[in-house]
Amino acid sequence: MRYRSIAIAIPILAASALLSGCGVNADFGRVRPTLYNDDVHAWMGPVTTREQGDPVWRHGLTDEERRLRDLAYPLIDPPYDRNKWYSFLGELGLGSRTWPYPDRNEYASRLFTTPYRSQTARYNKLIEDIRNDVIRLDPFFQTAHYVQDMDDKRAKALGYVSNLTPEESNNTKFRMAENRNVIRWVQGSLDERVASYRVALERMVIAAPSPIAVEAERQLGLLQQRISQYNSA
Repeated sequence: MRYRSIAIAIPILAASALLSGCGVNADFGRVRPTLYNDDVHAWMGPVTTREQGDPVWRHGLTDEERRLRDLAYPLIDPPYDRNKWYSFLGELGLGSRTWPYPDRNEYASRLFTTPYRSQTARYNKLIEDIRNDVIRLDPFFQTAHYVQDMDDKRAKALGYVSNLTPEESNNTKFRMAENRNVIRWVQGSLDERVASYRVALERMVIAAPSPIAVEAERQLGLLQQRISQYNSA
């Protein structure tokens, strides 16, 4: 029995070492390609349309629809959960986190309870998270614009397809709804993230005043400005 327990424990420890030692995320918080398939974020669409019911049959995601979901996920996933050993569960749509948006105070709570050598390091973490979101905006919204344009053409084409079955029509409409809702999900998440960063910055200024707070404020202002530009486009 003892040898059997050891045999079972070894692969579990090895898997833990892989996830914690090597990390599950690559640049900009994206999950490492070796740990997922191309449709790892396909669950995001159905999650947004659950109340509408599910179609019987589905088209596969287009390349841009898949890219839309891949770029959307880091913008809805809380920054404090990135590169954690359990973050791959979130990538797969699993886990117990609050959807669609976490509590606005949670980011500040995680920031203050995580050990840092100095308040400067804590400010730098806030600035890094804000900058990462700024960097993610252009690729996401460029892809979102393309997908929306293709969906407009897809909607118009429905009226010209001969012998279109109700199943095919419903499936297409569900896919367009999914794309639309994923974009709205990100837009709502971005507003919540800005509010979360604001809460954290205000608490830090009180707890540990520092000249670097000016840079954090500047980066947060830039993020808000860029989000407003895309929302008004």
